[in-house]
Amino acid sequence: MPPRMNNPSLVVPDALQPLLDLSKVIGGTGVPQRTLDLVRLRVSQINGRLYTLPADLGKAVEADERLPLVAGWRTASCFSGAERAALALAESTTEISGQEDPVPDEVWEQAVGHFKDEELAALVLHIGLVNLWNRVNVSTRQVPADWR
Repeated sequence: MPPRMNNPSLVVPDALQPLLDLSKVIGGTGVPQRTLDLVRLRVSQINGRLYTLPADLGKAVEADERLPLVAGWRTASCFSGAERAALALAESTTEISGQEDPVPDEVWEQAVGHFKDEELAALVLHIGLVNLWNRVNVSTRQVPADWR
């Protein structure tokens, strides 16, 4: 399906730069970029926002060969404890509909065990920002994006 309109972040004057600035700030807090990438992909999968991954991730610049495994992170042994905590937080924070306590204490405490306050705050902002981008792109039917 063709896009319904140009990306709203480009249509609304001066909307894109603050979002890009927030991404830059989040990236500078100490949360590893690989973790942010895993979270971005997992949140996007949940929201139905597709990415086109490079055919050969091993040769792609800055691409993590584990990206195709992110949907099955719970059973894949290649993710660290911190990455698992971030992915659990991402899933809980994204799938909030119809749940009395969408982000249970157990999920939060796992994240607290792996991230400092600033990193955890950045991770929460990152999850929210990815959800914003996903909703903008899905509602306006933007074409699947190339990974990086």
